[in-house]
Amino acid sequence: MADISPIDLQKALKGAEYPAGRDDLVALAEGNGAADALVSKLRDTSADQFDGPAEVQKVVFDNA
Repeated sequence: MADISPIDLQKALKGAEYPAGRDDLVALAEGNGAADALVSKLRDTSADQFDGPAEVQKVVFDNA
């Protein structure tokens, strides 16, 4: 997970509208050309919904 930066996450989720479901964010990240590792991290999270980008960042980076 060290290869993923907060900027990568911001680019992957460009255009996201919150609250957002996990599957919506996964699809958006894929559409924005996110790295497979980042997409997998989003897909594998136990959270079903996110109220904002700070929650997404916490899951991606704090629970690595």
